[in-house]
Amino acid sequence: MAETLSYMRGFGNEFETEALPGALPRGQNAPQRCAYGLYAEQLSGTAFTAPNGVNRRSWLYRIRPSVLHARRFVRADQPLWRTAPSFDRAPGVGQFRWSPPPIPEGDLTFVAGVRTITTAGNADLRTGMSAHLFFVTQEMIDSYFCNADGELLILPQQGGLALVTEFGRIEAAPGEICVVPRGVKFKAAPIGGPVRGYLCENHGAPFLLPSRGAIGANGLANARDFETPVAGFEDKETACTLTVKWGGSFYDCVLDHSPLDVVAWHGNYAPYKYDLRLFCPMGALLYDHPDPSINTVLTSPSNEAGAANVDFVIFPERWQVAEHTFRPPWHHVNVMSEFMGLVFGAYDAKPEGFEPGGMSLHNMMCPHGPDAVAYERARAGALEPERLGGALAFMLETRLPQRLTEYAAALPTLQQDYADCWSGLRKRFDGSIEGLSS
Repeated sequence: MAETLSYMRGFGNEFETEALPGALPRGQNAPQRCAYGLYAEQLSGTAFTAPNGVNRRSWLYRIRPSVLHARRFVRADQPLWRTAPSFDRAPGVGQFRWSPPPIPEGDLTFVAGVRTITTAGNADLRTGMSAHLFFVTQEMIDSYFCNADGELLILPQQGGLALVTEFGRIEAAPGEICVVPRGVKFKAAPIGGPVRGYLCENHGAPFLLPSRGAIGANGLANARDFETPVAGFEDKETACTLTVKWGGSFYDCVLDHSPLDVVAWHGNYAPYKYDLRLFCPMGALLYDHPDPSINTVLTSPSNEAGAANVDFVIFPERWQVAEHTFRPPWHHVNVMSEFMGLVFGAYDAKPEGFEPGGMSLHNMMCPHGPDAVAYERARAGALEPERLGGALAFMLETRLPQRLTEYAAALPTLQQDYADCWSGLRKRFDGSIEGLSS
C-alpha cells in the first residue's frame, strides 16, 4: 500500500477515488466483471431507504469480499472498554473532574488502550454515546479493528495518530479530529511518541453538520474544510488478526491476508478529518453570552427535535466584546449531560484545576458553572475587547444521562475536592440597596 498522505475536501460529498487507473467502473456500480479481478461491495451506514439528505453509503472495489475478512470469530477480552448500557456501581450524581491521567507503561495498541469514562443510552438500540480516553504506545502491526457499535470521533491530545483505513490513510494531531464511520476497518499507529486522547463512540445517527439556521450559509464548520482520504490498499498475504466490536463484546478473527484491500471507492460514507483551528466562531457583538450550542462542530440528531443524541462542541480561540455582560459561561442547570475535555491551554470558566488531558462530567440537572476564581475575575474585570487565545476545550453534550464506569470512579486523578472550587461564591444579597427598599 502506498502510504502517501492525500485528501479530498468536503463533508458529505459524493467522492470517487482509485489507486489504480480504471479500477472504478463507469455508469454501473456492480458490473458483471470488475477491472483487475476486483469484487464490488456496498458499505451502508444508513438504511437503504433513508432520505437523500442523510443517506450514507459507499461502493468499494476490493481484492477480496468482506465475507473472507470476518468469519470464525473467537471471543476476545477488552475489560476497560465498556458499552452503553453499562450500570457499574459508580456514583452518578454530583460534579466530577479528573486531572490528566498519565500514559500507562507497556505496549498498548489503539484497541487495548481505550478506557471508558462514561456511557449513555443503548448501543443495541442505536442511541447514546460512550466517552473514553485512549492511549497508544504501539503500532497495530498485522492487526486490524472494526467497530459495529458506532462511529468513532478521535481527538488526540498528546501526540499524533495515523490511521490506515479501508478508504486510505488519514492522520490527526492535537487540534484535529478524525471520524471513522461504523463498520470501517482500520489500524492505528502513534506518530512521534506515545499518544493520549479522547474518544467519542457515537451509538446513534452518524455525525453531520448542524443546521446554521439564522446564521445563514457561512460560519461554524465549513464543509469544504473536511478532508477524506484518497484510495490506498494493502495486498499482502501474511497472518493477520481482525478484532470486531459488536454488541458490546469483542471478537477476533484470524486471517491470512490484510482486510485493507480496497483498490477504489466512490460514495459519501468514509473516514474524514477536520482541523478545529478552521472553525469560525460566532458570538455576541453587543451583549449576553451565547449558548454553547453556537459552537457545535458536528451533531448526531435524535428523534426529538432540538435535543441531540450527541453534539460535539468546541471552545476555540476567539474574541469577546460583549458589553454589560458576564462573559464566562453563566451558572446553569441543564437537561443535557456534558462531558468536557481540554486539549491545550486554559479554559476561561475554570482557569485552575482543569488541565490539558483532564476531563469533567456535569450530568443532567446537575448545577455547574464558573468557579469562584473565574467568577470574581469576570465580575471585576474591565469589559474591553479580549482575545481568548491559546486554548481549545471541547464538550460532548447528550440528552441522555451519562453513567460513570468503575474505572473512572477509581482513577487516582479524580479530584475528590472538585466541588470546593465553588465554595468561595459568597452571599452578596443586600435588600437595602438605595431605590429598592424603604
